Amino acid sequence: MAKAPKQLIPLLNRVLIKRADPVTQSKSGVLIPKSQKAQITKGTVVAVGPGTTTSQGKSVPCCLKVGDTVLLPDYGGTKIPSEDKQEYFLYREYDILAKINE
Repeated sequence: MAKAPKQLIPLLNRVLIKRADPVTQSKSGVLIPKSQKAQITKGTVVAVGPGTTTSQGKSVPCCLKVGDTVLLPDYGGTKIPSEDKQEYFLYREYDILAKINE
């Protein structure tokens, strides 16, 4: 599991994601050209904000937790550089398409 940059803590309903590396080789060993790679983008949740509050003041926690695998939109998210040379992306909770149960 990827670790979040120590100095970065998401606020409100934001979620920090480390995108999964695209598959470059099939299970049978065939190399997959860049143009044919699957368009589905997955990632792993590495940090989660505390959630939001409703207009009545009720707390609404984030439905994701650290370690969850999620399905991401093709575009969006804010790219966050880090010292460990990994690429992290910050999304709002409602921009994440699905949680994948593995």
